[in-house]
Order: sequence, then C-alpha cells, then structure tokens
Amino acid sequence: MKKMFLLAAGLLVLSGCGAATLDNGGSSETQSEEKAASELTVGVSISTLNNPFFVSMQEGINQLAEENDTDVRFVDAQDDTAKQSNDIDDLIQQGVDVLLINPVDSAAIVPAVEAANNANIPVIAIDRSSDGGTLLTTVASNNEEGGKMAAEFILEQLGENAKVVELEGVPGASATRERGKGFDDYAKDKLDVVEKQSANFNRAEGLTVMENILQANNDIQGVFAQNDEMALGAAEAIGNREGVVIVGFDGTEDGLKAIEEGRMTATIAQKPEEMGRLALQAAFDHFQGKTVAEQIDSPLELVKK
Repeated sequence: MKKMFLLAAGLLVLSGCGAATLDNGGSSETQSEEKAASELTVGVSISTLNNPFFVSMQEGINQLAEENDTDVRFVDAQDDTAKQSNDIDDLIQQGVDVLLINPVDSAAIVPAVEAANNANIPVIAIDRSSDGGTLLTTVASNNEEGGKMAAEFILEQLGENAKVVELEGVPGASATRERGKGFDDYAKDKLDVVEKQSANFNRAEGLTVMENILQANNDIQGVFAQNDEMALGAAEAIGNREGVVIVGFDGTEDGLKAIEEGRMTATIAQKPEEMGRLALQAAFDHFQGKTVAEQIDSPLELVKK
C-alpha cells in the first residue's frame, strides 16, 4: 500500500540521503535510471490545500499512486513562498526520485527548481509553471485560452462596451498572467474593463475587494474572476443585484453548485484530478524511459447553467 506523509514545515532534515549533486552546479537535462512506479518516491509540493481545486489535484495524484503502490510525500506551502522553498529543500534532502511542484509564485520558485536540478531530481510543474530552472514538463490547462473563453462568453451575454471588473489571482503566478492576458487581449476594444485588482485566488479577499470596487462602480455588469474562489466571494458581495454576469475559472464543486443555484453565471472548468494524474503519469513515463512532452495540456470546458 502506498505511504503518504503530509510533512510539517519544521520537518527534520534527514542527513546522508540526499541525491548526488552535479559538478557544473546546474542541469540542462535530468538523467534518471529506469524504475518501476512501485519503486519511486515522489515529493509533491502544493501551493495551498485550503483551496478545493488543489485538494482535488492531490486526490488525483493519490488515486494513481495507490493504483501503482507509489510512495508519495505531500507538503502544503500554505500560499507561503518561503515555506514552499523550505519544504522542497526537505524533500530533496530525503532523496525523492522526482518532484511535482505546484508553485505559489512562478518567479519565487526558481531557486527551488534549480536546487532540484543540481541534485539531478526531475521536476514537473503542475497548473503553474516556473520562470527559470529546468522542468521535465509542465502539466496545465491552456490558461490564456481559458481567459479568452471567459471574455468571449461575457461579450456574448452583455454585448460590446459592457462595464466589467477583473479579479486577478496571486501576483507573479503564471496562471494569473496567462488568464489575464487571454482575457485582456480579447476584451480590448470590446469590453469596458473598469477595474482590475488582485484578490490572491482567495474567496474572503474576493468578497472584500469586490465590496470595495462596488462602492466606486455600482453599475458594473460583469465580473471575470480568475478562479472560482474569488468568483464566489464576488457573488456574495454582489448579492441580489440582477443581471450581473459572474464568470469564474476552475470548475470546483462549490463553483458548479453556485452556477446551478444562479449565484454564478459560468466557469471555465479545469479538471484538477486529471491534472494530478497526468503529472504523476509523466513521472512514471520518464522513469520507464519514455519521452515526455515539454507541455502537457489538461482540458478546459465552459460550464454554464
């Protein structure tokens, strides 16, 4: 049976079991001996398990790991870049065979990726990429296309020059940049984006930020939130105002329920469980000597009532 450990931030570093370090201090390509899935120890760093999306991602990894008797060790960064770096250092010192990393911040994660490169440990990024270091692959939805899908839907619902608010995710996260770019590029000259503010992919912040925006813009017609958590917060702030189109991103259970109940209009649904499975399968393929694509796309779908 697979062993799963949720490691605390203060986990003691195990001495004498780190992977070998490359002489050149960096790596352009990781070389790994072939291993069966049941022989692997996989380290997984998730940005936060306080978000249902990433809990589903963890479940997808767990399911495939259990099917293959793979040892998986999870760490929860709790949306803290320093904690994530320390957690990954711990996993490297334990000598894991491969790292699956869902970065809190795509720039801040670079030193941790480079540390894994130096230890000759393959790194797979999930949902968000890394701005540097060498990755075996990135498993993610096409976030830019998803942002465009949201803008297209809002335009279809409200028409040109509709007044729209955009709630942005964690500054520096690749998903924030890409979803924003897809939305903004399509919305330019078509929608009137009156306000863009970060709510850090967080429901409570989505509520607060939306309340503040409404004080200055009480005639908004639409909201694009870069994840469902922020969309749910915005929906709470908007309350019973009629005709406001609210579009989220992720397709979480809470988001889909809100669409059924009429509190949200639509979401760009990802498949986080499938994303987790794809990432772990990429690790299995690598250690079986198979070629792994630099980018593995996870599917997207517009979901409305």
